[in-house]
Amino acid sequence: MLLDLSEEHKEHLAFLPRVDSAVVAEFGRIAVEFLRRGSNPKIYDGAARKLNVNSDIVQHGVEGLTHLLTESSKLMISDLDFQDSVLVLGFPEELNKLLLQLYLDNRKEIRAILSELAPDLPSYHSLEWRLDVQLASRSLRQQIKPAVTMKLHLNQNGGQSTSVLQTDPATLLHLAQQLEQALEEMRTSHCRRVVRSVK
Repeated sequence: MLLDLSEEHKEHLAFLPRVDSAVVAEFGRIAVEFLRRGSNPKIYDGAARKLNVNSDIVQHGVEGLTHLLTESSKLMISDLDFQDSVLVLGFPEELNKLLLQLYLDNRKEIRAILSELAPDLPSYHSLEWRLDVQLASRSLRQQIKPAVTMKLHLNQNGGQSTSVLQTDPATLLHLAQQLEQALEEMRTSHCRRVVRSVK
């Protein structure tokens, strides 16, 4: 799978061929630090003074490199796909090899950082359900009033939470149909492209 690099991203990375390979390696280290601790303008200012350029150029270069490494790590693209993705940037062969080495050296750590940053959403554990039917009451001797009661157990933050839900069968059937329709929609090629770009 190849990365789809935007024009803005390519512009941010265009600064890399103008600097030494040691500087690109340092930018890679700063990019990983950026993911761990956030942005640090002092680092950009210091690097800009040493390179005799504007600090915005350094910041954009680091952010572009961070984005490249992050997207590649998220998708766990292969070495060959990474090289093909970087090839469109028109960089020299030596710089492409250096970027590949940065990716290979840091992808596990970047994935670990990204997994820590991801929100901890509840996940399904189990479901208990019961069907209740009221056949009559004092005022109405012949009525049928069904209700489905569900007890949903979810895992979150190492613990379990429970929610009790109650609905009538018609609403439950409608909900099931809507979920099935959503699953069918997810199988379309358009949705798969969107999901790939979001990951």
